[in-house]
Amino acid sequence: MTEFGMEPLIETQVGDALERREETLAVAESCTGGLVSSLLTDVPGASAYLDRSVVAYSYDAKRQLLGVSREALDVDGAVSEPVGREMAQGARDTADVTWGLSTTGVAGPGRDRADHPVGTVFVGVAEARPWGTGDSSTTVERYQFEGSRPEIKERIARRALADLLDRIEERD
Repeated sequence: MTEFGMEPLIETQVGDALERREETLAVAESCTGGLVSSLLTDVPGASAYLDRSVVAYSYDAKRQLLGVSREALDVDGAVSEPVGREMAQGARDTADVTWGLSTTGVAGPGRDRADHPVGTVFVGVAEARPWGTGDSSTTVERYQFEGSRPEIKERIARRALADLLDRIEERD
């Protein structure tokens, strides 16, 4: 707890956890358009743990920059668990970092081409463990948020950081 009994902002908590563990992060964003990375870089010293951020808004960008498979995009669509998984793994693996974090969803005001409701999002968190252990893993959670486009984007970005922090703390 900080002064006045308030928790530090989630981006500060994530930064502190990564820095303390000497771990690194790469972010792959679609629906949040760079907001996750913006929150992280609001914290002084973020360069100690944030390696890179990719805003992969189109299918082509997801394939070319993150290695998301054509099959996942074609069969499941951009707003899906498989694409959220592959985006997080692609961010982690192309940057060779400890953690990959992804957001893919519908911020609104209308539904996407697969007719997902506004506010639908998949948040992926991929962890790299030492080679040969077989312990690397990825989780993807589906959420539904309400609000205006900017409100939904902020809720998604903060939820993504909270999911990452939860995964980091699970290892302690």
